[in-house]
Amino acid sequence: MRRMRFGIFYELSVPRPFAPGVERAVYENALEQVRLADELGFDTVWAVEHHFLEEYSHCSAPELFLTACAMQTKQIRVGHGAVVCVPAMNHPVRIAERAAVLDILSGGRLELGTARSSTWSELAGFEIDPDTTKQTWDETIRALPKMWTQERFAWQGTSFSVPERAILPKPVQQPHPPLWVTVTTPGTELDAAERGIGCLGVAAASFKEQERRTAEYRRRIGSCAPIGAVNSQVATLNFLYCHEDPKEAARTGLGMLGVFGQENAQLLFTREAYPTRAYGSLANLAPAPARREGSPADPSGIPEGMAIGDPERIVRAIKEWESIGVDGVNFLLNALEVIPQEKVLASLRLFAREVMPRFRKKGAA
Repeated sequence: MRRMRFGIFYELSVPRPFAPGVERAVYENALEQVRLADELGFDTVWAVEHHFLEEYSHCSAPELFLTACAMQTKQIRVGHGAVVCVPAMNHPVRIAERAAVLDILSGGRLELGTARSSTWSELAGFEIDPDTTKQTWDETIRALPKMWTQERFAWQGTSFSVPERAILPKPVQQPHPPLWVTVTTPGTELDAAERGIGCLGVAAASFKEQERRTAEYRRRIGSCAPIGAVNSQVATLNFLYCHEDPKEAARTGLGMLGVFGQENAQLLFTREAYPTRAYGSLANLAPAPARREGSPADPSGIPEGMAIGDPERIVRAIKEWESIGVDGVNFLLNALEVIPQEKVLASLRLFAREVMPRFRKKGAA
């Protein structure tokens, strides 16, 4: 029997002005949150890979941030959310090598999410044709399990080729760390199911949309042609601000949500720069979750499913995610540091004390 898994998710957004020390402060705040999350029993810390996205995300080397997380924690798993599987950004051999080292250093705690990048700013910065990224992602993820499990590896492909070599070191987890793919637009969950890898939602989705994606994923993965060890988990992205006072929770949490939405919306114009059918949305955007105005469950007008509110409201929201078959919820805790660090830490503590025990069932694996 599975239990609901809780993670924290980082874009590492940095507010202007970019004065000396501001980026370091964002990273240090995040590491303090990770240390606390580890103590409180959270399952995973995820970090994105983004390039050139001023303010929105200064997380261009997530493997280094995650290594720091691993060195400062004992139990929490460390997850790429996700490494960009495009050779112009990350050669597949280097992905395999870095992932194996992180798995070793973390004592077998790595979760490897994969992606193909989602903004024209990033793709153009590396002179990448968006129409090729689906193919290069597919080729990379098919090669990774072989690099980790074969004593010697050779590959003759379309996006990269490697003569016979020993890819070293090998990961701790056997046969290899769990593989995921990030899901921003409908259809990617089908790619995940067909290959037997986890479905890592990284764009906010409504209950109805997530239920549709999850049901179809479950239906297809049962007859998949796996590229490696099957990972059949589904996770969704959320925002967390937990406070005893519902009005204070709404004020602070919706403020964070609004700032994040503004930063995300600034990427919107990039999808017009290169018209292509290879992406449903080059801006990494998803429709805003529906509001349920006037509902007793949402007296403050908080979007449905958001983990913003007092503990009881958040319990109700997570139970609904659980009821539609989601295995895990990953939380963004802040945006551009609009919530003071002490409030972020207090929110984590309250969530762990009042909400998390409601989903830690006896006998759950």
